[in-house]
Amino acid sequence: MGHEQREDLNVVAERAILVALTLRGERISLDDRFTELSALTESAGGIVVGHVTQKRRLPHGKTFIGKGKVIELKELADSVDATIIIFDHDMSPSQIQNLEEATEKKIIDRSELILDIFSSRASTAEAKLQVEIAQLQYTYPRLRAMWDHLGQVTGGAPVGIGTRGPGEQQIEIDRRLVQRRLKQLRLEVEEIQQRSVREVEKRNNDHFTVGLVGYTNAGKSTLFNVLTSGGAWAHDQLFATLSTRIDRWELGGGMGVMLSDTVGFIRRLPHHLVASFRSTLEETVHCQLLLILLDASDPSAMSQLDTVEKTLKDIGAEHQPRLLVLNKIDQLEDPFNRLVWVSRCPDAIQISSVTNEGIEMLSEEVRQAVIGPVREVTISLPIQSSKAIDFLEKRTEIVERAWEGNRALYTVRIGRNQIEQILSRDRTICINEMPAVEAIESLWSNLPQDGDCCHLPPHRLQE
Repeated sequence: MGHEQREDLNVVAERAILVALTLRGERISLDDRFTELSALTESAGGIVVGHVTQKRRLPHGKTFIGKGKVIELKELADSVDATIIIFDHDMSPSQIQNLEEATEKKIIDRSELILDIFSSRASTAEAKLQVEIAQLQYTYPRLRAMWDHLGQVTGGAPVGIGTRGPGEQQIEIDRRLVQRRLKQLRLEVEEIQQRSVREVEKRNNDHFTVGLVGYTNAGKSTLFNVLTSGGAWAHDQLFATLSTRIDRWELGGGMGVMLSDTVGFIRRLPHHLVASFRSTLEETVHCQLLLILLDASDPSAMSQLDTVEKTLKDIGAEHQPRLLVLNKIDQLEDPFNRLVWVSRCPDAIQISSVTNEGIEMLSEEVRQAVIGPVREVTISLPIQSSKAIDFLEKRTEIVERAWEGNRALYTVRIGRNQIEQILSRDRTICINEMPAVEAIESLWSNLPQDGDCCHLPPHRLQE
């Protein structure tokens, strides 16, 4: 293939053949893999016109698939008038080049397809910078195989006086340009990341923060719009959301949290993207509670949950309390399927973002997580502590009020997390006639901490 054709890497309106290998040790079924790869291709704007599969112990070194399959692939591509072939694997530059020469079609691997989708979805300046970094990091080691002009030498041809010399290969020039561009982009993203970290820290100090995470297309943005004032773009396609959206979620009783909707996860998400989108995922890393949203109607739901948990671990978001939320239960027409989920994940909350079933239960669970373990205590604080008093009046269950001199005495039922919030407003309060820090240690040390609200399947908790 010439470099002119290779420059057009998008798959919009292209007729695509999908290829997947069953390799030794892989547990994901071909049906699940083709379903997801088809969804990715359609999200990128392509049209799936054929499938090819092969079972091998290891990929072929030169062409990834065997020689016979290469011939079969070319014949199929010609017969269905395909313009692009997409592999559900990451391939080496030489494998891509050899296959393009053998099939005379454009070859794209899984990472390149996902990068293409991210590129078309990026709308904010930050997302565009992050996608460009990921694309350059993906392209840099593949320059020699992707372009046929990189072996040309500049400066070395004896054209005239002053032009003789050792010269420089075009690939070296291109690599230097890529490195220079990467350096500039990283500086710009670093500025954004520093600002993002400061914003996250301030938000966590001022509010209880909840992160909405899950596999791509699990319905996170739809649920976000149900729980908040809305505004997130919700669409039935993979990676509809690339930038973080944050809004207040009112839980009732004057209590609210800041809810964030972030980019969805996917099996084998290219590590370049994970690294580039670190600032976007920063919100998830520092959330005080994670809601893991799972599409209960998807046959691959449990493997998707494994992917979400692995990705959370990879980005350092594995220690927060978390709540498993089963979405799209309205699509489970057979009641038996709901019972299967109850037996599999008895503590998970079943909801529907479309019918609003289970939304009140979800709000109550989050409310309990915000409050923390509850005790009845007497709080003494200066009467001029208006913010702390306002907090007690609006957000706690008051048993009794009294005043002694210039101090107010409130007997309330209050959660540990709420005590922490009051301390951020006034550190001179006393609890049961003890300094606040000492009282917290004495009264709440033997109660379950808020991390115990984690409602993942039992076998995962035991791990």
